[in-house]
Amino acid sequence: MRILLTLFLALLALPSLAEPCRALPSLAESFDRPIPQAQSATAELWFAIASVVLIAALWLVNHLVMRK
Repeated sequence: MRILLTLFLALLALPSLAEPCRALPSLAESFDRPIPQAQSATAELWFAIASVVLIAALWLVNHLVMRK
């Protein structure tokens, strides 16, 4: 911890050392937001199967817990 604090204070004291660590906005690429895509029929089918399996697993756990 002491080493990190010393390094941080050295970077603050000598701004020329910290210069390469700063992000340069002129070199950064612009961010393109992703365009949401509609769900495919395959994705909806897998979601339905996963939902049924989850409900069955919850029912099974409830059944096993209530038996004890």
